[in-house]
Amino acid sequence: MPAQLTDPEQLKELLGIPFTPEQTDCITAPPAPQVIVAGAGSGKTTVMAARVVWLVGTGQVAPERVLGLTFTNKAAGELAERVRRALVKAGLTDPDPADPDDAPGEPRISTYHAFAGQLLSEHGLRLGLEPTARLLADATRFQLAASVLRTAAGPFEALTKTVSALVEDLLALDAELSEHLVSPDELRVHDTRLLAELEGVRLTNEKLRKVPHAALGRRELAGLVEEYRARKRAHERIDFGDQIALAARLARLPEVARALREQYSVVLLDEYQDTSVAQRVMLAGLFGGGTGHPVTAVGDPCQAIYGWRGASVANLDDFPGHFPDADGTPARRFSLSENRRSGGRLLQLANGLAAPLRARHAGVQALRPGPGAARDGLVRCALLDTHAGELEWLADSLAHLVGTGTPPGEIAVLCRGAADFAGIQGALVARDVPVEVVGLSGLLHLPEIADLVAVCEVLQDPTANAALVRVLTGPRWRTGPRDLALLGRRARLLVRRRRGEPDGGPDRRLAAAVEGADPAETVSLADALDTFVASGEHEDELPFSPEARVRFARLAAEIRELRRSLADPLMDVLHRVLSVTGLEVELAASPHAVAARRRETLGNFLDIASGFASLDGEATLLAFLGFLRTAVQYEKGLDSSLPGGENTVKVLTAHKSKGLEWDVVAVPGLVAKQFPSEQPRESWLSQAKVLPSPLRGDAATLPEVSEWSARGLKDYDTALRDHQATEELRLGYVTFTRPRKLLLGSGHWWGPAQKRPRGPSAFLDALRAHCEAGAAHGEVEHWAEPPAEGALNPALDAPAEERPWPLPLDEEALAWRRRAAAGVLAHLEHTRAGGEGTPGAEEPGEGAPERSGAPSPAPDTGGGPEGLTPEEVRLTAAWDRDLDALAAELRRSRAAVRDVPLPRSLAATQLLRVAADPERFARELARPMPR
Repeated sequence: MPAQLTDPEQLKELLGIPFTPEQTDCITAPPAPQVIVAGAGSGKTTVMAARVVWLVGTGQVAPERVLGLTFTNKAAGELAERVRRALVKAGLTDPDPADPDDAPGEPRISTYHAFAGQLLSEHGLRLGLEPTARLLADATRFQLAASVLRTAAGPFEALTKTVSALVEDLLALDAELSEHLVSPDELRVHDTRLLAELEGVRLTNEKLRKVPHAALGRRELAGLVEEYRARKRAHERIDFGDQIALAARLARLPEVARALREQYSVVLLDEYQDTSVAQRVMLAGLFGGGTGHPVTAVGDPCQAIYGWRGASVANLDDFPGHFPDADGTPARRFSLSENRRSGGRLLQLANGLAAPLRARHAGVQALRPGPGAARDGLVRCALLDTHAGELEWLADSLAHLVGTGTPPGEIAVLCRGAADFAGIQGALVARDVPVEVVGLSGLLHLPEIADLVAVCEVLQDPTANAALVRVLTGPRWRTGPRDLALLGRRARLLVRRRRGEPDGGPDRRLAAAVEGADPAETVSLADALDTFVASGEHEDELPFSPEARVRFARLAAEIRELRRSLADPLMDVLHRVLSVTGLEVELAASPHAVAARRRETLGNFLDIASGFASLDGEATLLAFLGFLRTAVQYEKGLDSSLPGGENTVKVLTAHKSKGLEWDVVAVPGLVAKQFPSEQPRESWLSQAKVLPSPLRGDAATLPEVSEWSARGLKDYDTALRDHQATEELRLGYVTFTRPRKLLLGSGHWWGPAQKRPRGPSAFLDALRAHCEAGAAHGEVEHWAEPPAEGALNPALDAPAEERPWPLPLDEEALAWRRRAAAGVLAHLEHTRAGGEGTPGAEEPGEGAPERSGAPSPAPDTGGGPEGLTPEEVRLTAAWDRDLDALAAELRRSRAAVRDVPLPRSLAATQLLRVAADPERFARELARPMPR
């Protein structure tokens, strides 16, 4: 196409952006392989859009021959809009062409997974993949994995977890095998060799004894993975992991790679540090390998925080070697270091933390503030005596900011984990600060959701003792520690009776402790609870209190009744649990729950469950609990939910904050071993679901086991902790580069349930040192002295908080509801007695106050029922419309016959199924679930 740009200054004028020299170099670089190390807030998206404009405007490429890839649909939409707007602003494309049929093309911007899906749809037949293969939704994945486990022949020597936990393990191992392009056979061979090697090793401690057990479990899981994959193939289904793995296989075919390079002359890769090994193999096979194809990768190794889900930061570091020029020269490396988001004082803090990362990765430079921002940005920090005191300080600080003019929507609270979400939300609600908890993992920590999930776990799994303890000790049943301990004792006695054994002496108990545990003989509090409604007497004569016996019997009967509905659709089960437990009614009736937006929170959770179920009409509770278990474990960002647009304070995890920014960011929980976390990551030496490090595509960047001995494992654990410390440092860097103006950091000495004091973490110490370096940097608002030697945690001595049930009610509203109910009952009685007209209005009963400002009965004007104002008439009419719509929806859902439209095209295998059994084929179209 003809050139319209000849000078970078023209580009600046057309787009109206004062590009820095660094940005200009990246934008105007020749079309060749290059990697841009873009620091936080350095305008990488702007640079990518401007590079497309430059290449199109200088005639080096047509718009439709540009390919841009990123991770999320939101990021892809934002990049596509930036590119489109920039091309229009530069006059290179016409937003309203005179001849739409002959309009110039647009760049192709999509996600990495969508690109892999397109590759499979166009070339999948080369691998024997039908074009009709459909992508598995989360609901179907968990449902299919659950069905594999339920029908597995067994026996399994090492897989002794609950079914919902094994669903998670099965899917996790399948995903890791796909991410690193390892087959189940290769995994089985590795673990067989490992078991043979360990046969001659003295397993002198518990860590060493876990290694062969994990290897045996992995071999058993590998067989289940093979069955899971076979069922996917039988039903022509693939998941995201399959997409990338199959696309990587296609990328090795020369004809496919040649066709893609001819189709896309220029390729832009966003967030390249978050790509997996399989994604790197796919992209390098298509556009690298010494072809010299113009590929621009953009990323920041200091923000590589997704290693836990398969991302490999080595992809960015090794890009010059994976995508060399045609003559073999490594690709050029550029840098962007001017941050135009945060004030210079905040960048000074972030640069200090990131110094070890800059030394570790090539091309990373310290961040510089934009013009005039060198002295902007404040830090305020505090170290409080207790965890409760820290939350009070945090809530008071944010309430003061909101009260002095800071919009709530410009404030975020970033936490290392979601455990404190409920406390933070409650403290802000108590101060009338609007707040929103972001993400499924955050919702699961709120009390109303945790209570609902606990009941569901008890229904699904009789051995879910922790969930049952939560239910028993909650505000509804209020079981005391004495009766709870007696219930546990009865549960242990039941296990012994099933074995047909007496209690036995010390020798018998020692033998029982070392022998393998049969899952069928696990101590179950639910079984003990069931004895209170079971027929027959129990001879243990344990001294339960009379109140406990009544409550246990009622709860056991309730659980029995609810378990009868487990085969029903997921949403029916959840609504039945809410109805039987009374949770939904309590949240609607209590003014305290209304103020805390508890019902809206429950609605958000049910929306997630509905989305899970709607993708597979028979999604079960078992599959949904497996999905929730995964969300809890990977609360760093498993779900794709993003902060809403409401003007509320956002509470979310640090992992989910990547790519976002606010004026004010608060980071609580900066205490030792919590943030940065010292919680060890799951290791392949003890967990069957984790792929062994030697089989990973990035094994060269990970620690190795030098020898199978206690010393060898100790050295490995030390190296693994150092590796994890680097990842925590990256997460801290991401967190502290989110605010534009103000950063709040806090910690405490005494946690809510710890016997030993915690104290400030390295991050909080860094914030304090930064504030004390100069008055203009910020302020240390409070710094508590360390507790005295031998001091006790005051939180452990504090009386337990009473959680009333039913929840406290608004007395005035209660009186009016009762008056309305009495009026309805009187009307029904009057109708049954054969009376005509309307019975006389009841006077407010005792305790029913005259509502101030309440409207007096309006005269009947013919527009509605007597006594209703026009506004109330409109409101009741709206209720009627909603009820009619809901009733119609219910009737449609229960309809026995449903018309199923055929697709526009059918594969040969589908035609054969239509001919063989049309009704079954129609059912599969209407409800595409694996069976």
